[in-house]
Amino acid sequence: MSQFQYHAFFCLNLRKNGENSCENHCATDLFDYAKAECKRLNLNGVGKVRVNRAGCLDRCDFGPVMVVYPEGIWYQLVDKEDIDEIIQSHFMNGTPVARLALSDASI
Repeated sequence: MSQFQYHAFFCLNLRKNGENSCENHCATDLFDYAKAECKRLNLNGVGKVRVNRAGCLDRCDFGPVMVVYPEGIWYQLVDKEDIDEIIQSHFMNGTPVARLALSDASI
């Protein structure tokens, strides 16, 4: 049994060689926002939602990205509205956000 209902990992990798990486697309800002919103909405904690930092998830061309377990759904994020939609639909109502999910072909 998992300690959390949902466990979200944000890629916060910054490649120093100039190659594309999630951090080039404001990944840390989106991570900070998601973590703060989950806390504000009282969704954080044991049995609820855990938002974690991650190193490279090897999907930098789609950055910024987040993967949510236990389903293993990969999301491509653009802005805070995307985070709001994932929190509302996926974390609060149990319905993944299809329009933000990376297809199996891209992961």
